[in-house]
Amino acid sequence: MDNTKKFYIGGQWVLPNGQETLQVLNPATEQPIAEIAMGTEHDVNLAVASAQKAFQSFSRTSVKERIELLEQVVAQYQRRLDDIAAACCSEMGAPIGLAKAAQAPAGLGHFMATLEALRSYQFEEIIDATTVAYEPVGVCALITPWNWPLNQIAAKVAPALATGCTMVLKPSELAPLNAIIVAEVLHEAGVPAGVFNLINGDGAVVGAALAKHPGVDMVSFTGSTRAGIEVAKNAAVTVKRVTQELGGKSANIVLDDADLAEVISRDMHGMCVNTGQSCNAGSRFLVPKEKMHQAAAFAKTAAESVVVGDPETDGTAMGPLVSQLQYDKVQRLIEQAIDEGASLVCGGLGRPAGLNVGYYVQPTVFSDVTNDMTIAREEIFGPVITLIGYDSEENAIDIANDTVYGLSGYVSSPDQARASRVARRLRTGMVHINGAGLDNRAPFGGYKQSGNGREFAGHGIRDFLEAKSIFGDNSGRN
Repeated sequence: MDNTKKFYIGGQWVLPNGQETLQVLNPATEQPIAEIAMGTEHDVNLAVASAQKAFQSFSRTSVKERIELLEQVVAQYQRRLDDIAAACCSEMGAPIGLAKAAQAPAGLGHFMATLEALRSYQFEEIIDATTVAYEPVGVCALITPWNWPLNQIAAKVAPALATGCTMVLKPSELAPLNAIIVAEVLHEAGVPAGVFNLINGDGAVVGAALAKHPGVDMVSFTGSTRAGIEVAKNAAVTVKRVTQELGGKSANIVLDDADLAEVISRDMHGMCVNTGQSCNAGSRFLVPKEKMHQAAAFAKTAAESVVVGDPETDGTAMGPLVSQLQYDKVQRLIEQAIDEGASLVCGGLGRPAGLNVGYYVQPTVFSDVTNDMTIAREEIFGPVITLIGYDSEENAIDIANDTVYGLSGYVSSPDQARASRVARRLRTGMVHINGAGLDNRAPFGGYKQSGNGREFAGHGIRDFLEAKSIFGDNSGRN
């Protein structure tokens, strides 16, 4: 792959200011597959200056011009779908089937959903003799993670383009290759020079420099709650807007009238998608106490049927975790759960049988977990579920809400009205009823320490706009 040791600034690939590089590892083999340049504060200054200059003209483009630009982005992205999927497979260990069916198309879906929303979005409204104009917030720093990289890159880049903002993207240094392809896509689509800029690097240097930079008007961050707190602290000095999509510890309430075997099997397999590395994963399974033994048996059967192995092999359902650091974290939490008295149903410490290389973990089930155990409080980010018993519907809701997080929730019951009633009582930004999937036209985001702001389609567009009241003007231009 070209351009791994360059940054995209001002519409061209340029050499970095520093000499530091980082090897990108294939988590299935633990071997390097590429080497990227690591950015410095000087690189950040150049990229922000480029975005500031471009904002002067791009912010004044018409909605029609931005619609045409997004149409070109969609067309160019479609051409590179296979390349993007291959990058996800090799750099983050996503099974090739998942990479082709979900990881790569997720980015395309967000560009298309934002384009659809832009076609009808109202950038002005009239209140008596006042015009309220919704204007681009300015230069945006976009900091994205490795777990669903295209999903998060496009969920930020698309609304920034749609609103007339300019941007500097810092993708995760663990999975940066897909972002380089996105930069190439945007270049080929004709995004004006300086509107989109890309710098690779780590959070401590590039991320912090972007958050602190006085020339950055907004930071859109997706990552851990710990890192999000640091971003907010760094951004506070210049009182810039910060939107965050952070960690989660979502509850999965299996109501007592649900088909236990069907729900547990469906959602255990769902937890193993992307090796459990999803912020909205419903890892806390809440089941009636009297059905704990049955639930554990169903979960064990489902977990042991998951095909774990080489992500490049067709039929593999679960690949490795992304890094040694993530592997060590999951192992630590499994060990701590055992030490705290949770019952290990299946899986556990170490790699699956026959896999001696790579950051592979076993699909793991714990039963008889209480909500005060570490494994029920901390985000695992691995294919590990906890079975927690409840006494009543009210007790299940209380347990579900007893967390510092509030990203997502899951409720299963054949009684749609009952499931909806429970869903509305969960203190979360999203709830999935009976296995319903995400809708990229609906808002994505959470309550409490899961973040603030909302992404996707029209709601994503809203977060990249400032409201200006023009009193005495009801001209109503849009």
